[in-house]
Amino acid sequence: MLIDEIKKFSKETNSKFDFDYDLKKSNWFNIGGKTKVYFKPETFSNLAIFLNKFGTKEKIFTLGAGSNILINDNNFNGIVVKLGKNFSNISLLPNGIIVAGSACSDKKLAEFARDNEIGGLEFLSCIPGTIGGGLRMNAGCFDREFKDILVSVQAIDRTGRVVTISANKILFEYRNNDLSKDLIFLSASFKGEKKARDKIEEEMKTLKIAKDNVQPTKIKTSGSTFKNPIKQTNKKVWELIRESVPLNTSIGDACISKKHCNFFVNKNNASFNDMKKLIDFVAECVEKKTGIKLEKEIKILE
Repeated sequence: MLIDEIKKFSKETNSKFDFDYDLKKSNWFNIGGKTKVYFKPETFSNLAIFLNKFGTKEKIFTLGAGSNILINDNNFNGIVVKLGKNFSNISLLPNGIIVAGSACSDKKLAEFARDNEIGGLEFLSCIPGTIGGGLRMNAGCFDREFKDILVSVQAIDRTGRVVTISANKILFEYRNNDLSKDLIFLSASFKGEKKARDKIEEEMKTLKIAKDNVQPTKIKTSGSTFKNPIKQTNKKVWELIRESVPLNTSIGDACISKKHCNFFVNKNNASFNDMKKLIDFVAECVEKKTGIKLEKEIKILE
């Protein structure tokens, strides 16, 4: 790693750099080791210059809210980029299109749409992540996904070149798309429809109640662990887990949530290996019982 060059660069910019940075507190599982470099650019120019100098020379991982990731306890031999607050701005264009920075939270975007009487984005209030993460995995809930409201994506590649990609040029699938993994998302444009604020508020409250009734909150957990195997069965993944796995199963401090068995929990001080072994065990049990091979929805940084 070109660590000395990066340290020199860090002194020439006003963006935040940390070296041997502990990632444990940067994700909802509260699991993980250190990264050689943690870069938090506060301006687009700092990010672009950094990528132009180092983007093709080192392994780079872009971290959002950390709500859907399991991080290895071993050190990550690369650069973790977490976009700063200037990448979380939101604006409303005259044609009713909303532009949101990729570091903006999904909930913040939903509330902005509500305040401007734009409906159709209410489901975002129940997704605990950022716009960038939502774009990466075509996040969704309550039968709505990012693809349903997306107009275009603005991104930067590993050389520092900015690109704009129209939504109709992106191939979307359930919790996936064909956007290059080398792109770092800068912002995205969204569309909704005119709707009274009180109606939007009512729907957001209804969705929140429905979510809180079935999903664990305020504990060390991530989002859904596995994708619903929609091409293989009309059963939800939690139904397959409930039928196939003893729900009191735990490995170390990693356990299955009593509230929703597709959510796994760090009870206290679970290691990466504890959680990974539990994930693999559940997948093996489901495949053995049902013949269905589960695909992980959470991302794993190893």
